[in-house]
Amino acid sequence: MDRAQAAATLANLLRKLACVTKPLASIRVLDLSRVLAGPWCTQLLADLGADVVKIERPGQGDDTRHWGPPWVSHDDGTRTAAYFLAANRGKRSAAIDLASEEGADQVRRLADRSDVVVENFKVGALAKYGLDAATLRTRNPRLVYASITGFGQNGPRAGQAGYDFMIQGQAGLMSITGLPDEADNGGPLRAGVAVVDLFTGLYTANAILAALVRRGTTGEGATIDSALFDCGLAMLANQASNYLVSGDNPPRQGNSHPNLVPYQPFACTDQPLIIAVGNDRQFAALAALLGQPAWATDPRFATNAARIAHRAELVAAIEAITRTAPAARWYDACERAGIPAGPINDIAGALADPQATHRAMLREMDGLRLVGSPLRLDGARMDTDRPPPRLGQHTDEILAELG
Repeated sequence: MDRAQAAATLANLLRKLACVTKPLASIRVLDLSRVLAGPWCTQLLADLGADVVKIERPGQGDDTRHWGPPWVSHDDGTRTAAYFLAANRGKRSAAIDLASEEGADQVRRLADRSDVVVENFKVGALAKYGLDAATLRTRNPRLVYASITGFGQNGPRAGQAGYDFMIQGQAGLMSITGLPDEADNGGPLRAGVAVVDLFTGLYTANAILAALVRRGTTGEGATIDSALFDCGLAMLANQASNYLVSGDNPPRQGNSHPNLVPYQPFACTDQPLIIAVGNDRQFAALAALLGQPAWATDPRFATNAARIAHRAELVAAIEAITRTAPAARWYDACERAGIPAGPINDIAGALADPQATHRAMLREMDGLRLVGSPLRLDGARMDTDRPPPRLGQHTDEILAELG
């Protein structure tokens, strides 16, 4: 074997080893959070290889263990709500009472041996147990301590509790979700899942990873202040930018797009089909597919700005054609023409999609069927094989590690 072949073989071996050893395999996370934003953050860290120790109230546990139905029943007669299963795979559970002197001391000692703490108590609530950032980071200066609250650690609303639904309203998301007031069933709507909680979990995980990278250079940990309200504002994205540039509040417009046309569902003979045109080239392809190639050069439709100005006219013209055939026919035609399109699946249909099957997005662990992690590094799936824990399942094991 020559030097080049040896180098290639070694590089391939290192890539394989990197796939086996997950990037956070050396990181321990102490998870004092519950419900969704915090657990979503720590579940992502667990998928990436971190040892996540979840501290739960004895006899009660995370609130979402009880947010059923539906339930999963266990051999010992207990049951766990499906909600809890969605955000807690990959973790070990220790039932420890933070309010007791012994329990608080145990958690402090666990924090001494941890790289990351994630908590979502009210501002200042953990200080009385000696589990606040200042106390734990004095004991362990390398600790990355992330706090998740409704409104952050300071400001006029810092002391207020915050839940996803109220933040969707207060941060403006519901003002752009739903149909206009004048339409049938018009009015603001929340998103179908707790998107502010989920975004906050993802933002917090990103901040934790950045703090760990910085710690590798400075040796110092960090204190992270994450707020649902801040994340709710940040995730307004182009809609907030539209307002800041124009001075006009974006309206609710149902399933149409504020900045693109055509970009919405269109009625067919059987069910709607979403057609999502993102540029003029795609529009020209759609016009040809619909038998109207002249639309591509028509001054009313040739550019996206023109299409927005003539939205109602163009949408009506497209739908007059799509209504003549079933959605599957148009879907196949769009796919062949390189036009983004797709059906509106229910959850069962989405999980049964051949692409979901090919990508192995459904996992089975300990008899539970769960949606897996979407992350892949170097071809290896970043997904844990540890199922969501029973309440206190690992208490003895975790306390034994303290000696």
